[in-house]
Amino acid sequence: MINILLSNDDGFDAPGIISLEQELSKKHKVTVVAPHKNRSGSSSALTLDNPIRCKQQENGFYSVSGTPCDCVHLGSHRLMSEPPEIVVAGINRGANLGDDVHYSGTVAAAMEGRSMGFPAIAVSLAGRKCLYYDTAAQVISHLLERLGQYSLDSNIILNVNVPDMPFEELAGYKLTRLGCRHRADTIVPGEDPRGETVYWLGPPSKPQDVGEGTDFDAVINGFVSITPLVIDFTAYQSLNSVKEWMSKL
Repeated sequence: MINILLSNDDGFDAPGIISLEQELSKKHKVTVVAPHKNRSGSSSALTLDNPIRCKQQENGFYSVSGTPCDCVHLGSHRLMSEPPEIVVAGINRGANLGDDVHYSGTVAAAMEGRSMGFPAIAVSLAGRKCLYYDTAAQVISHLLERLGQYSLDSNIILNVNVPDMPFEELAGYKLTRLGCRHRADTIVPGEDPRGETVYWLGPPSKPQDVGEGTDFDAVINGFVSITPLVIDFTAYQSLNSVKEWMSKL
């Protein structure tokens, strides 16, 4: 049995986290600590200018007036009797592919767990309608069984994207790299009731790098995409070139 801290960015009452808790709690000890409302796109934000409030719901879930990263901190340090053995974030409503990982609160929650020294998995259901959360929940259950035999490398999290289809129709699993989206203006201007101009951030731009080996390609072809992500942003391959021009400062 694994002691799991489960969070997300869609909120404590989102169908994805409910489905995942129901599946994982069959074999493991699961503590759910999630935002009290949808915090999608919050990335790695922390709440520093307001107190964080927490309420335990009737089903035992903890709802937090903060970000996904707040939830991981609060859950692991204050709400769990023992530190988690792994942090799982999701199931996100919609994919987190390519550039999406930079903005995703789901991925950020997993990254926060990993930065605190815990193995971590982010899981998303890749589809428009998001009907098969149970498929993604079963995928994570299988991954946890395998990870019981193999440990994750230091500083690595797994970003898992599951096609929105019945479990038995999945084509399999693929180890992938991040693809990328077109650089595009997705801002949608509008007008409020007082005639003031307002702006909405529109849907993600269309995929650009969807070649073989990418997370986009895997999901398009019905495979579960598993992408190892690293927290260390240092561009090691550029150290020598930067050192060269810096020497002339």
